[in-house]
Amino acid sequence: MEKAKADLEKLIGEMMSVMREQFAKKFQIINELFGKSFVELFGGGKAEVKLLDPLDTLESPIEIEVQPPGKKLQSITLLSGGEHALTAIALLFALLQVSPAPFLVLDEIEAALDDENVYRFADYIRNRGDNTQFVVITHRRGTMEAADILYGVTMQERGVSSLLSMKLEDVAIEE
Repeated sequence: MEKAKADLEKLIGEMMSVMREQFAKKFQIINELFGKSFVELFGGGKAEVKLLDPLDTLESPIEIEVQPPGKKLQSITLLSGGEHALTAIALLFALLQVSPAPFLVLDEIEAALDDENVYRFADYIRNRGDNTQFVVITHRRGTMEAADILYGVTMQERGVSSLLSMKLEDVAIEE
């Protein structure tokens, strides 16, 4: 029993060591990709994720520090609603670059963004559609304009819903 216990403790220690090493590597990659995504989405600035206790990587709280263009470095808690949303989008896409998903549903992810940032988000997502198919639920025109296909639900008469679909390449958009 004592030998089995010692073997298990040794195995657990080895597994924890491997997990710490793998986490540290992935965390560094995510941090780099987050910085790049942030700069692209914000049109400048810088961002990083930090472990508050680097000696205990698996249990450490994580802090997000960002510096939107023209502002000083600050914690994410001090950002506006739109800046929060755009920062979260940047982090989401950094994570997706590390572990890509073939299909992703985003439900009004850009709702808090102003029009300029909606267009920036739409361009960003459009440039990442090679390996992931995006379904974006939105009411924002800028996002819809970047789509390949639009689906909508209309209610022409009370209680009767109809599905509408449209390929944007087949439609001339008036400005």
